[in-house]
Amino acid sequence: MSTSPASSSFPVLTYSDALTLASRGHSLAAVDARLLLQHVTGATVAQIVSYPGRQLGPVDRMRFESLVARRASGEPIAYLLGEREFYSRAFAVTPGVLIPRPETEGLVDAALARLPADGTPAVVDLGTGSGCVGITLALERPDTQVLAIDASADAITVARRNAATLECTNIDFVIGDWLKGIDGHRLSMVVANPPYIAAADFHLGQGDLRFEPRSALTPGDDGLAAIRQIVLQAPGALAAGGWLILEHGHDQGPGVRKLLADRGLVDVFTDRDLAGHDRITGGRMPD
Repeated sequence: MSTSPASSSFPVLTYSDALTLASRGHSLAAVDARLLLQHVTGATVAQIVSYPGRQLGPVDRMRFESLVARRASGEPIAYLLGEREFYSRAFAVTPGVLIPRPETEGLVDAALARLPADGTPAVVDLGTGSGCVGITLALERPDTQVLAIDASADAITVARRNAATLECTNIDFVIGDWLKGIDGHRLSMVVANPPYIAAADFHLGQGDLRFEPRSALTPGDDGLAAIRQIVLQAPGALAAGGWLILEHGHDQGPGVRKLLADRGLVDVFTDRDLAGHDRITGGRMPD
């Protein structure tokens, strides 16, 4: 009996074989292997566990092996899957935007704790990237009006798509240079997760950071250039009592607190991340 070209070119590969290939053949973490298999096949975790002998078709096998090889070379799992969870929501990500991280959820928490309880707070999210911070604030507080700004047109495209997918309607997006052109002392809050890694930091050459947009990671020099610019511009845009809240590097807390205090902001605070590092610093304009 003759064998079809498809079956001879692509021998049988089961779910179990695929996971073994990824973990033993390419040294992938088990969770990464499973996520890639789910992504390619559309199977649930329960289906993968319950039906280890289920076979991948030729196209799925090619896709899986390609993704496994790319992950083995270091490409971030979020880029391969095309999404990352943030604040219990799935956000689309591409290599043109920073991958959302758990530490940044602390920026959202700090902002939500300080938003005015009444009225229609006006919030600006600077360097929005995937839109995860601005969209999350808008969804958690439907009474707010959020403006998300990024210098990258590609990032704005991704953020707009995320807003549409998550049915977030109280947010707008613009391409811009931080707070340039936004003044009038009318904002209730400015939040930002700007690039803050020092140019010489060796971490830029490791892990996921190797694949993320460099402009979203480092502004050069000591890593504080973008934060300095935002702190310089913020008083011209914030209303009395309005908050500026920033994410920063683990060793930058003292420097960021000084920048805020020197610009006249009061009630300056710093929140720590789950590792106990300074991560989120903010202050408000005097009443």
